[in-house]
Amino acid sequence: MPSNEESLVYSVPEAGRLLGLSRVTAYEMAKRGLLPTLKFGKSLRVPKKAIEDMLNSAGKAKEI
Repeated sequence: MPSNEESLVYSVPEAGRLLGLSRVTAYEMAKRGLLPTLKFGKSLRVPKKAIEDMLNSAGKAKEI
């Protein structure tokens, strides 16, 4: 099994831990669409790229 650094997707709780969120908050964010997810059968996964993009865009001013 690949390490977290090699993984292309994370479980919702793993993604939450990476972002400093509780399990409940991570699932709530996923439910609201604030944490992008992919569904594989019954499993929700958060793409590593989505987390990186969220963090890279955080704090950037939006131009009007």
